[in-house]
Amino acid sequence: MNKGINKIILLLLFMLTHTLVYGQQDAQFSQYMFNGLYINPAYAGYREQWNVNMFYRNQWTGFPGAPKTFSVAADGVANNNRIGLGLQLMNDQLGAQNNTSLYGSYAYRIPMDRSGDKTLALGISGGFVQQRLNISALTGSENDPLLMNAKRTAFMPDARAGIFYNSERIYSGLSVDNLMTNVFQKSDGLKTYALLKPHVYFTVGGLVPLTDAVLLKPSILIKEDFAGPTSLDLNAFFLLDKKLWIGGSYRTAVLNKRYIENSITKSAAIVGMVEYFINEKLRIGYAYDHTINGTGATNFTTHEVSLNYIFVTPRARMLSPRYF
Repeated sequence: MNKGINKIILLLLFMLTHTLVYGQQDAQFSQYMFNGLYINPAYAGYREQWNVNMFYRNQWTGFPGAPKTFSVAADGVANNNRIGLGLQLMNDQLGAQNNTSLYGSYAYRIPMDRSGDKTLALGISGGFVQQRLNISALTGSENDPLLMNAKRTAFMPDARAGIFYNSERIYSGLSVDNLMTNVFQKSDGLKTYALLKPHVYFTVGGLVPLTDAVLLKPSILIKEDFAGPTSLDLNAFFLLDKKLWIGGSYRTAVLNKRYIENSITKSAAIVGMVEYFINEKLRIGYAYDHTINGTGATNFTTHEVSLNYIFVTPRARMLSPRYF
């Protein structure tokens, strides 16, 4: 049994580190810390309750062709909480390009103590990405060879992998996505759509009781694509009376690459967020992003809303799932 687990861990570590040099393209959600399935398939089943989560993000409001992203995800547990299962559908629109993806996730959850409060999960997910290019939305001559020979639709299988650890007070995860899209790159004809490239995510956070009614949840997220600037999110949230999350994030670039322009490497944003538990089953969240330098879009803001519904069962534990 231990040998089998060791082999699985080695395989996942190989997949997590076997990434190439490309630019960041993944959709960005500011409220990812309230549902880790969006960045790590090993998160599937963490809440130990079946739940559905929805995000809608309208980025750079008022900017022509700005990104608009919608996603719905569901996950839960099976086999006495030893297996996590998840499903995620996402649509991301940026100018003339429209990406739709669907992934199914599987996580093998290993208890690290007798109480079950500490768990190590090994996760994989598989699915597909469909990219569509709306030529009519592009500016240019109809006789332009780039437009005449452009690939209008691309359909690519894909895979993700991750590791996730949690206890009642801390959590940490490492994951990589877009593992297979490059394998299916074709060389026939000209293309104007962008192939999705691997991205690595590392996150760590914790829970600090301040008083009986106030909890502090600090966390960080590091995103690396090995081409553009490494992105760092610093997050801090307060949980008030077990009903209201309120806090914010600071997103900036670190570990600048020499071949990236300074205006890009210095980009940063501040985010304000709130999430409210309407009852033990339903919660709603809102995030407000404001770019403060580096992108040329400092006068534009981003709005993001989220909705989560939990199918509460009598046997489900409520402490950790509600906080991470």
